This record gives sequence, structure tokens and C-alpha cells, in this order.
Amino acid sequence: MINFNVPPHVGDEEKYIAEAIGNHKICGDGPFCKRCAKWFEDTTGTEKALLTTSCTHATEMAAILADIQPGDEVIMPSYTFVSTADAFVLRGARVKFVDIRPDTMNIDEKLIEDAITKKTRAIVPVHYAGVSCEMDTIMDIARRHNLLVIEDAAQGVMSTYKGKALGTIGDFGCYSFHETKNYSMGEGGLLLIKNPDYIDRAEIVREKGTNRSKFFRGQIDKYTWVDAGSSYLPSELNAAYLWAQLEKAQEIYDDRMNSWNQYYEMLKPLAEAGYIELPYVPEECIHNAHMFYIKAKDLEERTKLIEYLKNHGVGAVFHYIPLHSAPAGRKFGQFVGQDKYTTKESERLMRLPMYYGLKENEIDKVIELISAFYQN
Repeated sequence: MINFNVPPHVGDEEKYIAEAIGNHKICGDGPFCKRCAKWFEDTTGTEKALLTTSCTHATEMAAILADIQPGDEVIMPSYTFVSTADAFVLRGARVKFVDIRPDTMNIDEKLIEDAITKKTRAIVPVHYAGVSCEMDTIMDIARRHNLLVIEDAAQGVMSTYKGKALGTIGDFGCYSFHETKNYSMGEGGLLLIKNPDYIDRAEIVREKGTNRSKFFRGQIDKYTWVDAGSSYLPSELNAAYLWAQLEKAQEIYDDRMNSWNQYYEMLKPLAEAGYIELPYVPEECIHNAHMFYIKAKDLEERTKLIEYLKNHGVGAVFHYIPLHSAPAGRKFGQFVGQDKYTTKESERLMRLPMYYGLKENEIDKVIELISAFYQN
């Protein structure tokens, strides 16, 4: 059986978890949490990185810091995970869904301005498959309309746009370290903050609304409740697991990229023959091999191909059901303009096995099966 995903494991995770236990410090913001945050600040150049319990919670923090209020509107693609919308719905906002580009599966930047009203507060671009949205255009729109930009870079760790790390271009960026991501702590996330003016409040919101972080730094002699917040700190045990992978971040990146390139080169003949479509990466983007997907002709063909691969021991999956078609999507949001590509393209897309340690002969088998399916 070739699994769709195997959570990353580099070998030092158990050692670091044992070290955290031995330190008698397993709650949040211990040495491993701080080490991970510093690694991301140094690697991405962001002003502040705060480790969180999930990317969902990182996005919720961004929504709080953006002061999203009931009745506000937020623009995002419908082709995304529910957390992208939930973070703002919880604040009472209404979601305006915009169609995607069929080439990258990212929000169509040319359609964003049509969705802006006097109630719009933020744009939330989602970097699908670790390939950046057209951020220059999005940032220009945000500046002209005085809007915040909150990047859902859940899939974008180690990806860049014109040399800038994803998650550092907008006002806030959100990473995921779920077990399906390139770097994992089981469940976890990170909030990247561009403007230092937001840092103090971010620390307070993350620490249940208290100024506890200042207390631990010796800046105040006691801490107290000063704002609304929640418990967004991850355990040291999770951070210890993540730290082992950050130490080998480039090795993981190279391994995944080799797998991605093998898929791409060996599936080219099927794409050139018109059977499938392969991922597109714009010239200004460097991706992170987060996933490898192909597009079948339509929903019926994709369903048959997934079943065929499953019957031959290969785990392949479809991805998001567009949010605007879901019951909660209809309740909390609306699609602006024409759904020209979101539903059609989502019904064609299929993700192939992709993880650190995937073997060349396993990729060969997946490709042989896909080729056999189309030959038959």
C-alpha cells in the first residue's frame, strides 16, 4: 500500500520530546517553542513569529488583531479549507467568495475589486499547494482601498513570491504544522506579524488576554487580565517534535522537491497527449512541493481514477468542496460574480501521494497505474 500521506519523522523527535519532559517544562512557550519561533523569524524575516495550537487559531488571532467586527466583510476564495472562513465568521463577519484562477487554483486577483464594498475590511489570499497568489496586485488593491491582507499560507512554509517568504507579504501570515504538512507537530500553527505595533496585543491575545509574556520577561512584576483572548499556546512536546524537522528543513524540502519533479517529468507525456493537466507554477514563485495534483477531464473520470488507484493499493484523494456550496457557506457568505472555475476545477483535481521519504519506485508505481488507466 502506498499511503497518501505519512507524517514527517526525521529521527530526533523522541530525543527532543524526552528533553522537554526532562526539563519539567511541557506547557507553552518553553525553550522549544522559542527556538521554533526564532527559526521562523530568522528564516522568513518577519517581525514576529508566534507558535500556535493550529493554523486555525493563528487565523483567529489575525482576525482579532485586525479588529474584525460583526457586519464586516472579508474577501477570500471559496476553494479553501473551512478554517479560512471560520476565523472571520466567529467574529461575526460575512464572507465574500471570489472565483479562482484555473492555472494556480488561487484567488483571481482581477476579480477582487468587484467584491469590495464599504463594509470590506480584509482580503484573505490562500496560497494553494504552496504556490503564491499574485501578491503585488493584491497588495496594491489593499493599499488603495485601505484593507488589511491576511495570508493563509498554511501550505506555504518555505515558499516564496519574488524572493519574499509567503506569510510575510501581507499584514499577517498563517502557517500550519498539521500532520499532512511539510513540517509537522501533529496539530499546530504559526502567526507571522509584519507590523511591530501589533506584537504586544498579539502576545496578550495568545496568553488568554493577560500580559503574562511581559511578566516572564521581567518587564512587569505581576501579570493580570488586560484584554479578550484565548489559550493559543502549543505544548512544548509538540514544539519539540517540530524542532527536529526544522533542523533538517532543507533536507525535507529537497526530498519533497525531488518527488514533485519526478511526478512532473514522468507524467508529462500524458499531459501532452491531453489526458491530464499538471500543476502550473508562475515564474515569480518558488513553491515547496507541498502537494502534487493532476486534473482529470471531469468529476466522473476523477472518481473512476481514484477508485482504480485505491483498488491497486495507492491512496489518492480529491481536495476541497467549495465553501460557497456548503450549508455554512450559504449561511455565512455569498459568491460574488460567476462561479466559472471554482466548482469545475475542484471537481477535476486529484492529489497524489506526497510526503517526506516517498520512494522513487513508489512514485514509479503510481505513474504506471495512472498510465495504465488511460491506456485502457
